[in-house]
Amino acid sequence: MIESLITSKTRIKLLLRFFLNSQTTSYLRGLESEFGESTNSIRMELNKMESAGLLNSTLEGNKKLFYANTSHPLFDDIHSILKKFVGIDQIIDKITSQIGNLEAAYLIGEFASGNDSPIINMTLVGDNIDQTYVDSLVARTENFISRKIQYRILSHEEMTQLSLNKPVFLIWKKE
Repeated sequence: MIESLITSKTRIKLLLRFFLNSQTTSYLRGLESEFGESTNSIRMELNKMESAGLLNSTLEGNKKLFYANTSHPLFDDIHSILKKFVGIDQIIDKITSQIGNLEAAYLIGEFASGNDSPIINMTLVGDNIDQTYVDSLVARTENFISRKIQYRILSHEEMTQLSLNKPVFLIWKKE
């Protein structure tokens, strides 16, 4: 779907990397090994995105660290488009509206790091969450977005006691 609008696969990977989770930072060499692409193609895309103001960078020693410019006027729109592309928006909208006392939803793993993946890993935090209903929503959403969804449900107490070694990104919180 997004591939028909943005023809550069490298650009799509970079957008997912930096705009799905705005706290993600990366160096050129790290992106090279992660994407399995040449530094030249990645550098060209990074330079274009930085020139457009979509990315910011800082120097750390002799390395240039890139990160999303969250104050860019298009940041929220790009973030929203990527959530739709991945299917996260539908998962959260459906889950939060009908499953019980959900306090928060977190992405973990690859997507929390800003990497595309065929599997979406989520942690749902709350009490009295209807797991049967969540299972049915997950099955329907998986068919629609063509991705596998793995989730776990934790109480607030379990979440506070849990130390996650993986990247974690809050995608929804009860107001």
